Amino acid sequence: MLKNRSIISISDLDGEDINEVFSRADKMLENIESGKKINVMSSKILATLFYEPSTRTRLSFESAMERLGGSVISMADSKTSSTSKGETLADTIRIVESYSDLIVIRHPLEGAAFLASRFSSKPIINAGDGSGEHPTQTLIDLYTIRKEFGSIDGKTITIIGDLKYGRTVHSLLSALSRYNVTVNLVSPENLAIPKHVYNDVKGRLNMNISTDITKYLGETDILYVTRIQKERFTDKNEYARLIGSYKITVSDVNKLKKGAIIMHPLPRVDEISSEVDNTPAARYFKQAYYGVPVRMAIISMIAGE
Repeated sequence: MLKNRSIISISDLDGEDINEVFSRADKMLENIESGKKINVMSSKILATLFYEPSTRTRLSFESAMERLGGSVISMADSKTSSTSKGETLADTIRIVESYSDLIVIRHPLEGAAFLASRFSSKPIINAGDGSGEHPTQTLIDLYTIRKEFGSIDGKTITIIGDLKYGRTVHSLLSALSRYNVTVNLVSPENLAIPKHVYNDVKGRLNMNISTDITKYLGETDILYVTRIQKERFTDKNEYARLIGSYKITVSDVNKLKKGAIIMHPLPRVDEISSEVDNTPAARYFKQAYYGVPVRMAIISMIAGE
């Protein structure tokens, strides 16, 4: 059970936890779509601390808490907080925990969410720590696959993009290693999956690695696309050289296995042509829509009565 627990990594959840998230998210989705009001968090406050830009993650967490009847306090721009005066993350967390019941944090440094959890008596949810992990996005990804196909086992998932810096991919691979799936990893050589991530799952996951996506399109059930993480590059010339090195077009969609879907954690830059949005395979906006019910489930499991 997730009661009063932090979520720093997807490995903090076992299979029972993940299934409970799915079950609760189904009920939350029913409530949203039927217009039913619920107030299970009416006396609770969620704090969102975002040291990096965010649209979907921050707003979906805040929408989730509002839909559960709770309240939200937010730091959406660290430049207007005491961080700009030199306050440490530890001191910020010590203060914010006294104002809230649950803290959601995004930070550019890998390990920052874990550090925050060391200084907080309240649960911490990692909403992305540098190139580390993004566990709640992975729960949304798994939930989307389950909604689309009924199960995750038996699927072939091709992941293309920035596998080096993409934290959503790192969490997703760890989660997929619990299922009977095949994963194809496609990226430019300089953006290949880090060794520590690969080594963590290689004995538990059937994986193929390539720089060429064309040989996988016909066998793919789920094409998971990520953008190149511009903000992680110290050498902007290298980013300029790599941007545009892959792009999914309608021609690629037409080569996918029948019934295949395309997912993306968003935001998109230019890695999926806008024309793909109108194809039956596009699911990335539906995937983002599921962010609210999944995060309602997570919040209620951690901080609900």
